[in-house]
Amino acid sequence: MKNGMVILNYNDFENTSLMINDIKNYKILDIIVVVDNKSTDDSVKQLKKYVSNKIKIVEAKENKGYAAGNNVGIKYLIDNYEIDNIIISNPDIIVSEREIKTLINDLEKKEISVIAPNIKEPNGISKGWKLPTFLSELLSNVPYFHFLSDKILSYSEEEYKNDLTQVEVVKGCFFIIKKDVFKAIDFFDENTFLYYEEIIIGKKLKELGFKTFVDNRVTIIHALSQSVDKSINRINKFKILKSSQYYYEKDVNKIDVFKLALLRLTYYVNLYLSKFINLFRK
Repeated sequence: MKNGMVILNYNDFENTSLMINDIKNYKILDIIVVVDNKSTDDSVKQLKKYVSNKIKIVEAKENKGYAAGNNVGIKYLIDNYEIDNIIISNPDIIVSEREIKTLINDLEKKEISVIAPNIKEPNGISKGWKLPTFLSELLSNVPYFHFLSDKILSYSEEEYKNDLTQVEVVKGCFFIIKKDVFKAIDFFDENTFLYYEEIIIGKKLKELGFKTFVDNRVTIIHALSQSVDKSINRINKFKILKSSQYYYEKDVNKIDVFKLALLRLTYYVNLYLSKFINLFRK
């Protein structure tokens, strides 16, 4: 099986360069496509130093967000190379060739369409989660109740005792998907700028009967959205997150008008409370 990787860069060529140097000689990777998402620094100039038969640098014409940027790389891969699997990765990921091989081997099983590792981040380990419910979405908008939302969406530790665990959603920062499955769900949904991309993918996969798994034998490291943290402040990140939430619930999940109104109400309460608290922090 042939494997292609897509790495999305935005004003973060330092991390992207480190990752390229780490993975460029991995034999399990047949082609690596780095998409520059219209960076405002000299990322393109710095990254073009790595162009080779195996590494391609593709420039997005405009920054339309995480999903659209990744789609540029995915479609470039499919249009130009014969590949079977697509690896989506953030530039601040640390993963060994052995770990990628283990995940690729999982995809040889017919019932597995998407595979992901456990992902170690500064605030804990992500092992996949359930698709949001209205209650979990509502609680995520209520200050100091986020932990209850997380609890609703979490699987029990008992469910992670085997080598493989079926889940509904995995982190968008690193996962591997069969090319034909990605085509079947029409790639990433470009109606969000940031956040909820993996939830929308999880929803589409479930509706079409495709199965997503986490390999509990594999744990990789994610430095946690360094490029996002450098370019977007906390309040704006919250606004973008909730804009994506609204799109998902309205256009993908298609909840009723009353529930949508309640979601927006709790969002605005949270937003203005956060702004009020920030005034005192200054």
